Amino acid sequence: MTAIRPDEALAQAYDGITATVDGRDDADLQRPTRCRGWLVADLLFHVLGDAQRALVALASPADGPADVDDVSYWSGFPSGGGDDARHAWWVRRSAAAFDRPSGIVRLWGDTAPAAVRAARAADPAGYVTTQGHVLRVSDFLATLTTEAVVHHLDLTPELPGAPPPGPLAVRVAVATMDGLLSDDAVRPTGWDDEEFLLKATGRLPLTDRDRLELGESAGWFPLLG
Repeated sequence: MTAIRPDEALAQAYDGITATVDGRDDADLQRPTRCRGWLVADLLFHVLGDAQRALVALASPADGPADVDDVSYWSGFPSGGGDDARHAWWVRRSAAAFDRPSGIVRLWGDTAPAAVRAARAADPAGYVTTQGHVLRVSDFLATLTTEAVVHHLDLTPELPGAPPPGPLAVRVAVATMDGLLSDDAVRPTGWDDEEFLLKATGRLPLTDRDRLELGESAGWFPLLG
């Protein structure tokens, strides 16, 4: 299988989100998403924060070595709890401060391509610091891609005609979930990539058949909140 350039995967992930929200009217941008309590505009504002964080991190090289990689990075983000609730409420209030939801789309349209340009200019073997960790640039870009793909799927349930995430970006996100599984786990044969991502992140519940096929590994789910 051909190796994936991390900057190209990120570009595809961000382009997919742009294609999903570009040209949507304010009514569409106020539709619900898979993230409880967040409208499309709220979730887009959250992902915008990742693109802004990418610009800061990529402009601020760090000394190695890395203390986490693109998989172990996620172990520091347990799901649930008061911090999640506070962040969700902060995002809603921040998104509501825009005069219209389409203002977030315009800001995303300026910021996401800039983050991709910075990713393309960065040395993939270099290091950056973010969220209190040091990562190789290539691993950092993979974390951004994974989050963008998952949130792309979160954006689309109520948006008719929304495109799916791009295949390179999906491969990165799936590789992350595979890395978070226990070594002896086998993914149920009936799952396609989208179902795997939705179940691995708790967006869809495991069925009885899933639990039977996963065995003890079912207790690992959700792999990522």
